[in-house]
Formats: sequence, structure tokens, C-alpha cells
Amino acid sequence: MNDSGKRRKVVHFTSVHSPLDNRIARKECAALLDAGFDVALVARHDEAGEVGEIPLISVPIRAGRWARMTRSVWEVSRAAHRVGAEYYHFHDPELLPIGVWFKLLGKRVIYDAHEHLPRQIYSKHWIPRPLRFVVATLAGVIESAAVRVLDGVVAATPTIAQRFPARKTATVQNFPRVEELISVGEVPYGDRPMALAYIGAISEERGVREMLRVLKELPAEVRLNLAGTFSPASLRREVAGSEGWEQVDFVGFQSRRGIVELLKRSRVGLVLLHPAPNYVDALPVKLFEYMAAGLPVVASDFPLWREIVESAGCGRVVDPHDPEAVAAAIRDLLEDPVEAAEMGRRGRAAVEQRYNWSREADKLVQFYCLLGEVS
Repeated sequence: MNDSGKRRKVVHFTSVHSPLDNRIARKECAALLDAGFDVALVARHDEAGEVGEIPLISVPIRAGRWARMTRSVWEVSRAAHRVGAEYYHFHDPELLPIGVWFKLLGKRVIYDAHEHLPRQIYSKHWIPRPLRFVVATLAGVIESAAVRVLDGVVAATPTIAQRFPARKTATVQNFPRVEELISVGEVPYGDRPMALAYIGAISEERGVREMLRVLKELPAEVRLNLAGTFSPASLRREVAGSEGWEQVDFVGFQSRRGIVELLKRSRVGLVLLHPAPNYVDALPVKLFEYMAAGLPVVASDFPLWREIVESAGCGRVVDPHDPEAVAAAIRDLLEDPVEAAEMGRRGRAAVEQRYNWSREADKLVQFYCLLGEVS
């Protein structure tokens, strides 16, 4: 709040993400509300309402990427502008021109950089491969130019933060809320079915085909609890005909409660992303959610991930393109439930001590307060 005691109004807006996006609504918006800000969220949704205690201002869901990048951007921006907030916090690169416009109108504007934008573009299957370098370079130039005008950047990882001026950037990592996952431990590890877990976006680059190949190397009773949305949607039809799919329990997109229930039915969490430029320095929230839930992990052997997993003693790192090595790591955990459960306990302890949202929420609130003092 400001010196007069009046609650400062904040609007978070997105033309891409669901209003149920955990980072946006249940973490950042909730943290600001708890700190005394007046917070609203603008997003594409079927109807207005609330997300937790956050008022949701909805705009229509438009079918197709082009409609989203044109009509939805305009509709989200108009709805956000009508709120009449002091702070405007947006979450999509396609909204960068709108952020500059709001800044010219005298608002405090914050860009939430969820991804390393140029690297992310290299993994966009809908952009022809020969054009990706040109598009990535142009997008990086536009992003950098816009950030010079804006008040601040909230970066999801230290690697992303390095792209922006340090004086106006805060690194707010997407670590889990420990309290959301504490009930997973109510189910004794040894009583759970012989099942693996994967939660999040499902794509070739995120290892869906490798996970199916791994299942072929494991006993038939081992299942894969697969939760999330396929990208592209046609990929589901392709992999559903692959060997190994018969061992998959696909449940689609899940609420936070649904994810908790899925993890209660699992013994090992999988994070087998490919070594793409956008992933090797990423901090995937699923990794830390598995740890917070007390599941040992089997993760891609990237230097940053190896440091996290080995320092916590919470799982195994492997070459994601080597199904036999991945299967061997999984078998080790399934065949030694005592050690696997201990790895899970160590992972949870690491999240409680270091990789938790509580610390990141404090950094976000402090950043907002600093912007208020500077402006």
C-alpha cells in the first residue's frame, strides 16, 4: 500500500495463458493480494468470476493462433485498460506493444518473461525451420527495445534475467507452493501402484516418444500417469498408436487437486526433456513439484539439473535419448522402494529449504514496492 493507506491496484493480463495458470493466478496474483494490493486478472475464459480470491475479467476465447494474436490481444488489452490500475503486469511477448502503450499512458508496466524468447522460438513447430533464426532474432530485438521503455521485468529463471538490465529486473522463480503438495505424503510410498508420473505440456521436445519407448523396456505392470495437453493436438493421435501406449493412463489437463491425486498414485516423476536451447537452462516446475510431493525423479542430464538432483540426492539424471539407460534408472528406484522413498524425503527437504514459492513471493512483493518508490 502507499503512504496514504490506499490499496494500489494491479491488473495481471494474458492473451495466451489460462486464468488457472498456477504461476499467474495462484502464485503471483495471490502473493500481491496477500501483501495488500488490489489485484485483478484479465484472461481468455468462458465466463467472469474469481480465481481463488482474485477477480477474473474474461474475454472470449478465439479459435486459432491468428485470432488469438490479433483479436484476443486487442480484447484483453481493452479489458485491462478499463480496470484503471496503477500497475500493469503482462505475461506474453505478443503483448509487448501493449505494454509500451500503457507506459506511454503513464502506467507502471511490468513484463513477466516466462521463457527465453529467442530460444523458445526455435522449438515452435508451426514456424518453418528455415525462418526460425530470422523470427527469433527479430523477436529478441523487439523484446529488448520494449523493455527499455517498461518499468520492470519479472524473469522466471536467472538465465532469462541475464537478457535484461539488472537495475529493472527481478528473478522470481516458478517454484512450488509446498502446502499444495503436502497431502501426497499421506499415501505411504510402498503402498502406491507401480506407476510413473509426467505432468505438464506434452510434446516431442518434452520427451513423450522417449517415455513410450522406456515403457517397452519395463515390466507390463508399470504404468505411466500422463497429465497435460498435447502440442500439437495431432500428436496425441500419432503416439496413441505407438507401442507402449497400452501402459499409459492419459488423464488430460488436471486441476491442482487432480495433480495431487495423480502424484499419490505414482512412485517416480519423469522430466525427460530434450537438450533444446530453451530447456537446458530452464527450471521446470514439474521437477520441483515432484520433489515437493516426495517423489524421486528421473531427469535429463543437463548440467543445471544434475547439480539440483545430485546435490539434493533426490533421484537420477540420464540421457533422455537412451531408453535403456532411462529404464535402468527407473528400475533401480522401483526395485528399492526404501531408498526411493528416502530420495523423495530428501527432495522434499530441499524444496522446503530452498526451492519454494514463499521465498519467491517475497521477492515479487519487494520488487513492486521498489517500483512504487522509484516512480
